[in-house]
Amino acid sequence: MVRVEKSIVIRAPPERVWKMLALDRLLEWEEGCKKNVKSMEFTSEVSTLEDKYRVGASVRMIGKGEGEMGFKITESLENEKITYRSEGGKFTKYMMWTYIFEPVEKGAKLTCVLDYELPWGIFGKILGKLLAQRMDEKDLEKSFGNLKSILEK
Repeated sequence: MVRVEKSIVIRAPPERVWKMLALDRLLEWEEGCKKNVKSMEFTSEVSTLEDKYRVGASVRMIGKGEGEMGFKITESLENEKITYRSEGGKFTKYMMWTYIFEPVEKGAKLTCVLDYELPWGIFGKILGKLLAQRMDEKDLEKSFGNLKSILEK
């Protein structure tokens, strides 16, 4: 399993940060989505804005190289924590993103923990540690920069 963890302080209320973490808003700032996703649509019923953040909310994402993946919210505590899990891509067995909020004096500290496993047995574990982890660390840093830029305007 590969783990990437990064935190950032954003000068915006946790409520504004929270709104950017809806699955369909990831395309606006999350670097992996921006680079690799062709389309995304909710597969769960979304009648209200709050439905986008409920446990069980799900989307189908079509990637440029990854193929079709399903994303589902597995944990959701408003303005505190949200976790997504994805399955179905060609290059990962699964991926899990957890975003944790902490109020700070001038905004919110947001921490992302990304856990995933690559297929291909021992080769996948080596590849994950040598290459994929570094790429994901860079993408997460850029994603947080994108999010900060949007929210601190």
